[in-house]
Amino acid sequence: MQRRSFLAGAAAAAAAPSIVQAQANRVLKVVPHANLTVMDPVWTTAYITRNHGFAVWDTLYGLDDEYKPQPQMVEGHTVENDGKLWTFTLREGLRFHNNEPVRAQDCIASLERWGKRDAMGTRLAALTEEMRALDDRRFTIRLSRPFGLMLDALAKPTSNAPFIMPASIAATDAFTQIRPDQVIGSGPFTFNARELISGSRVVYEKFAGYRPRANGTPSGTAGPKVVHFDRVEWHIIPDFATAANAMVSGEMDWWEVATPDLAPMLRRNRNVNVTVPDPLGSIAVMRPNHLHAPMNNPKFRQALLRAVSQTDFMTAFMGSDPQGFKSGVGAFTPGTPLASDAGLEVFENNIETARRMIRESGYNGERIVLLGTTDIASLAAWSQVAADMFRRLQVNIDFQSMDWGTVVQRRAQQTPPDAGGWSAFCTNWGGLDHLNPAGHLMLRGQGRQGFIGWPESARLESLREAWFEAPDLPAQQRIAADLQRQMFEDVPYIPLGQFFQPLAHRRNLTGVMQPGGIPVFWNVRRT
Repeated sequence: MQRRSFLAGAAAAAAAPSIVQAQANRVLKVVPHANLTVMDPVWTTAYITRNHGFAVWDTLYGLDDEYKPQPQMVEGHTVENDGKLWTFTLREGLRFHNNEPVRAQDCIASLERWGKRDAMGTRLAALTEEMRALDDRRFTIRLSRPFGLMLDALAKPTSNAPFIMPASIAATDAFTQIRPDQVIGSGPFTFNARELISGSRVVYEKFAGYRPRANGTPSGTAGPKVVHFDRVEWHIIPDFATAANAMVSGEMDWWEVATPDLAPMLRRNRNVNVTVPDPLGSIAVMRPNHLHAPMNNPKFRQALLRAVSQTDFMTAFMGSDPQGFKSGVGAFTPGTPLASDAGLEVFENNIETARRMIRESGYNGERIVLLGTTDIASLAAWSQVAADMFRRLQVNIDFQSMDWGTVVQRRAQQTPPDAGGWSAFCTNWGGLDHLNPAGHLMLRGQGRQGFIGWPESARLESLREAWFEAPDLPAQQRIAADLQRQMFEDVPYIPLGQFFQPLAHRRNLTGVMQPGGIPVFWNVRRT
C-alpha cells in the first residue's frame, strides 16, 4: 500500500467519530406516544396532532409554568371600552414557512376557524362582534361584553390550541382536515412531508426564518423558542420494550411516555433520566356514543357508573404504587380549586347493581362496539379493563382492537355501530384540560354539533354559561359541584382516574420540557 493512501485512510478513520458525533448533535430522535395520522390540530383533539402543531405553528400567547399567559407572537395588546375592545400588535419579522410574512388577517382567519371547534374558542366566538385588521401587524377583537379569559384562550396549550396559520389555509372548513401538503407553519420547525412514513417516521427541520422572542425566559409554551437541532425525527415504535432498549442503547434520545413497568429499568441506567413532567397528570376517561343504542339511553349509561372501579383501571396500567395515580376523580382535576366529591358515590364498583339497572333500562341486547387501542400502553390497558367490565355485565360486547390513528379516524363517524360506527372508547386528557368548564370538551352538551360522542344536555350548557358569569371563586365552586352532579345524571363521559406518566430522556440532553404533557423541542441541547 502506498504511504499516502495509508495516511489518508488513517486520517479518515480518525475523523469518523467526530463526524458521527457532529451528525448526532444535529439530530434529535424522539419516540412519540402514537403514530401521526392527522395533521390538522383544529379538526382533532388527538394529542399527537397537538404535539405536531406545537412543532410547526406558533401561538399569539404562550402559557408559562405558572399557567399565566405571556406574549408570544404578539408584541403586546391594549384593552379599551370597559374590556370589550382588544387591540393586538404582532412582533416584527414573523414569517410563515413559505417565507410570507405573518399578517393580522392570518391571525383573524386562524382564530375564526379555531373558534368553530374548540371549547374556549366557541365561547370567545359567541362573544365576538367583530375581528378587524387595522394594518398588517395590528388587529382588533370587539366583544359584546367583557371576557376575562381572553388571554387564557389565546394561550391555550391543550387540545385544539389556537395556532396561527396562513389565511389561505385557515379558510378550510373547520370540519374538513387540512392535507399534509397544506402544513405551512409559523413556528420553529418545518414539517417535512416528503419524508413522512406513516407508522414509522415523522421529520421536522429547523426553520431558519423563525424569529424567537428577544427577551424572557423559556417557561411552558412561553418565552424564547431557540432551536439547537437541525432536525427532529419522530420514530414510531409500537413495541414498548423495543423503545426502552433504544433509550438504553442511545439509539433514541427521548421517549415521550415511558411505560411504568419499564421505568424502573430505565432509572437504573446512568445515561437515562426519568421524570414525571406534569404535576397535573392526566385524566383517563371512557367516552360513550350518545347517538345510538344502547349508549343513547341515560339509564344504561348511569348503570355503567355503578360498575366502574377507578382503582382497577388505574392499576392495570400504573401498577399498585399509590404515588402513580388517584381514584375518586370527578369532573375536574384533583387538587385544583373546582374539584369536589359531589356525586362520587355513584362509583359503587358493584356489578350486580349495574346488571339490575341495565335490565331496568330496557336494554335489548344491542351490540356494543368498544374501540380498543393497541399501540398506546395506557389506552391498551384501559381498553382491556373496559372490555372485561362489559363482559361481566353480560351485555353484547364487540371488542375491536386497532391502532390509535385508526381510532382517531373511526371515532369521528356518526354512523351506527352496525354500519362502521362505534359505542365507546377509552382515552385520556391532560389535567390542564379539566381545570374548569371553559376548556372542558367532555362536559359539553351540544349534541351533533359538539365534540365526538355528541351528548346533548341543555342543563350542562346552562351551568357552563352560569360558571362564566359567576362573580367569585366560591360561586364558581358551587356551580362546578352542580355540573359534576349533572354529569353523573347525563353521563357525557365516565372518569376512570388520574395518573402521572413518566418521561425518559438521555442525560446528555438539557432543556427538556413537556409542559402540560407537550413535548417541545426548542431550547433543547446535547451536552
